[in-house]
Amino acid sequence: MTVDAEQTPPEPAPAAPPTGSASETPGHPQQEDAQPLIEHLKELRDRLLKATLALVIGVVIGLFFAKPFLEILISPLQGASELQLLKPTESIFIYLKGGMILGAIVASPFILYQIFAFIVPGLTKRERRGLYLVLPLAAGLFALGVAFASFIVLPFTLRYLTTFLSDLAISQYSFGEYMSFVLSFLFWLGAAFELPLFIAILARLGVITPQQLQSTWRYAVVIVAVLSAVITPTPDPFTMSLVMIPLLGLYVLGILMARIAYKPRTSPVPDTEDADGER
Repeated sequence: MTVDAEQTPPEPAPAAPPTGSASETPGHPQQEDAQPLIEHLKELRDRLLKATLALVIGVVIGLFFAKPFLEILISPLQGASELQLLKPTESIFIYLKGGMILGAIVASPFILYQIFAFIVPGLTKRERRGLYLVLPLAAGLFALGVAFASFIVLPFTLRYLTTFLSDLAISQYSFGEYMSFVLSFLFWLGAAFELPLFIAILARLGVITPQQLQSTWRYAVVIVAVLSAVITPTPDPFTMSLVMIPLLGLYVLGILMARIAYKPRTSPVPDTEDADGER
């Protein structure tokens, strides 16, 4: 007599996956993560296009005022030397260069606005306050440095250079070389005037303390003297002092700003409540 084995019911077949890929399913995590990224890239593209358009418009405007801009750059010479054009097309390139530089200066506020309009939404409220404080201060210090170089240091520097060995040679400069010299001089002295802001940022990050800045003032004097010698193209002590004295004053201002902005580093403290909970 044979006994039939009990037949188990067949297992149900797995349900067929829905048509379309997983990324096309509404509410899928990959799709949700991709959407903000695409929107940020589109916004970045729009910001870059607007900044480029502003630069082009600024250059067009700068070309109309390139000649007065070049006359301002030449004015520190005060007729002590005549500029020369060493190449047939040098005047055209100098004119275009002056227009491009002036156009970049004109368009720079709008370009900076586009950059920070893209960055600011991702910052915290405290970071936004710091950014709104740092930007005007940085622009003001740089403009102050450029003005100081243009109206005080540069005329004395060019006067010294044009009269040095004047009994042996006549000072006649190439227009292109002179323009590069003046623009480089203005830029680096403007950047040197950012010293107090740089010190304040380091103090805010806890890298240096106001007490360290006060105790190492002798080293700071040496560093400022070397920096002044590098910025100043003349070896005379008078022109070097014109640069060194304001930089020392900016160092003192940096100490005062460091006292306000200083934030000591805090070591991470373990979470005692979580540790007690695990016990």
